[in-house]
Amino acid sequence: MGSLTVLFSLKHTGLWANEIAADPELPGILKRVPAVSAWLEVLANGGVRVFTGKVEIGQGICGAIAQVTAEELDMQVKQVEVVIADTRRTPNEGFTGASSSTENSVLSVRYAAATARLELLQLASARLNAPADALQMKSGLISRKDGKGQVSFFALLDGKQLTARVQLPLQLKAKKAYTVSGKAIPREDIGRMLTGTEPYLHDIRFDGMVHARVIRPTVYNATLNNFEEIERNHPDGVLKLVRNGNFLAVICADEYKAVKAQRKLNSVATWTLPVPPVATSSLPVFIKALPTQTRTIKTAPVAFPETSITLKASYAKPYIMHGAIGPSCAVAVYKNDALEVWTHAQGAYPIRDTLNKILNIPAGQINVSCVRGAGCYGQNGAEDAAVEAAVIAVAFPGRHVRLQWSREEEHGWEPFGSAMCMDMEAVLNSEGRITDFRNAVWSDTHYIRGAPGYLNVANQLAEPFPRIQNPVSSGGYRNADLYYAVPNQTVTAHFFNGPLHCSNLRSLGAYGNLFAVESFIDELAGAAKIDPFAFRLMHLEDDRAKRLLVKLKDKISAVSPQKDTGIGLAFSRYKNTAAYCAVAAQVLVDSQSQELTLVKMWAVADAGEVISLDSVKNQLEGGMLQAASWTLFEEVKFEGQQVTSNNWATYPIIRFKDVPSLEVEIISSPDEKLEGVGEIAQGVTAAAIVNAIAKACKKRIRRLPVGKQLRS
Repeated sequence: MGSLTVLFSLKHTGLWANEIAADPELPGILKRVPAVSAWLEVLANGGVRVFTGKVEIGQGICGAIAQVTAEELDMQVKQVEVVIADTRRTPNEGFTGASSSTENSVLSVRYAAATARLELLQLASARLNAPADALQMKSGLISRKDGKGQVSFFALLDGKQLTARVQLPLQLKAKKAYTVSGKAIPREDIGRMLTGTEPYLHDIRFDGMVHARVIRPTVYNATLNNFEEIERNHPDGVLKLVRNGNFLAVICADEYKAVKAQRKLNSVATWTLPVPPVATSSLPVFIKALPTQTRTIKTAPVAFPETSITLKASYAKPYIMHGAIGPSCAVAVYKNDALEVWTHAQGAYPIRDTLNKILNIPAGQINVSCVRGAGCYGQNGAEDAAVEAAVIAVAFPGRHVRLQWSREEEHGWEPFGSAMCMDMEAVLNSEGRITDFRNAVWSDTHYIRGAPGYLNVANQLAEPFPRIQNPVSSGGYRNADLYYAVPNQTVTAHFFNGPLHCSNLRSLGAYGNLFAVESFIDELAGAAKIDPFAFRLMHLEDDRAKRLLVKLKDKISAVSPQKDTGIGLAFSRYKNTAAYCAVAAQVLVDSQSQELTLVKMWAVADAGEVISLDSVKNQLEGGMLQAASWTLFEEVKFEGQQVTSNNWATYPIIRFKDVPSLEVEIISSPDEKLEGVGEIAQGVTAAAIVNAIAKACKKRIRRLPVGKQLRS
């Protein structure tokens, strides 16, 4: 007996309308919260409301979520409403950060919407007496293809909600059938922001709301000395002085009275200050002298050839701020043993957990709603402000308390991005290839969220939470090793606890490390007398990376060189595992005045599948501009532990007159895993700028910011 078996795939013939989700497992949050109703509800107006535990901080996640939902349910994007992090309504997705919103939350919503589609089609099949493949969806309606009946999502559910649970395998809409996902759909929220109609946390008002301000020392960990004197002589109009240990706040019915009371009491309060570390004029010397914990991140298989070093170079970046244009704010009310907080922090549930620990209020009696605020991409003062407002509200129950920080408070008390030093050495062989690479990194923490001790207010209370010391795996060595094919690499990270409070700032240690790594790569290319593009290509084995660089080279090849100008480039794969980005920058350095002009920047990125093309471009353009500001202008100045850069004059940021022309191209890789792009452009932008300066005026910048060095 014999047989012949012929196998073929319907998928590639176009006969199979759906494709199976390629991911081997669900995102972690869907494993914990698989119910579709936790992610999506059908509205009576024909639309759909989607719930995300992530926060919209300017990255465009609401638009991306609306696009994938509309795609899977064949709706219009404007029919999808997105609710951001709220402990009453949304899943617990932790903090928003690490460029993970797209690859986790957006993917989770896509799976939930695809599951909802299947359930709705099954229900409609019974209602319309037709098989599911004889039905079609459009704009919140399901109809028979023969035109003999239709029903809306809402009528189909008859006031109930979806009951399905997300599980694999799961049929998704075929990518070749996409009509909105991956397309450039303008973000409606940007128009609302420009016209002032987008509701921000700072705009929230409640009947009977009172206003609070905090009386602060000049440095961390100070002890309040004269509360009794302050209590006897506080200004008129003060409803209550709130004291909890070394935390002191004033409450007034009128905001201006609260500001005046804060100013007067700041001048009256006396504090015992801790003894600060003695700083030197050289920041690299200062931080390298601090005690460190050392971790070997990568070890070369062979010993580094100490006698054959081709090039050594040391790089440094200062402390930098988030510099949110709107200072931190929060509103809180404590009534009937329940606490409610409105904040622009980047995670509702983590703030609730922190409040539970600090105030000893059961988590079930705390609700946190995240509301849009001025973007910061990291942990600025928003979380401190939220907890401060809650502490004050508990001491003044029954009325909403609004706490607004000033510009000076924001600059002086937000957590900063750490200062860093990077010492690099490498060996080139006779062919100009890197055979050995060594990098020693010095850094304070870049990630310290998740426990009360990371907040200033928690350290000041009568029952304080000791400040958390630097966790040694806190992002300081991100992208410190080479993505290039270099056989022998050694990376060592030295973690110090510096004088300033540090935490998340966009891209964490990757900004400093890639500034150094990609500057060093250019210097090595010069030592090898090889074109910087060719030098990078000869050290890359990843075809996606090579394609990126070739595309960038094509973009700038048509630019005619002019006197005193230079074009520099840089490349990275973020975290060496995520999205790809290559940036080129053109600068003009006046030969007489040494004045620097950033003329133009180009970026080419590959983030796998793209959901919202407009949002991806927005992210890259914004990331490049922010990094240009860091690179050219920004540096936190301090004396001991007192920050002296407490306004925009002493902490300059990029102005409109300094903004260069930008050109961004996204390489479409729809069959690759989708990746976040919020943090991929920062480090390579810095390196591209300083590499361009070296081309323009032969001056190699190894310590940031650039500005003063060119004029000195």
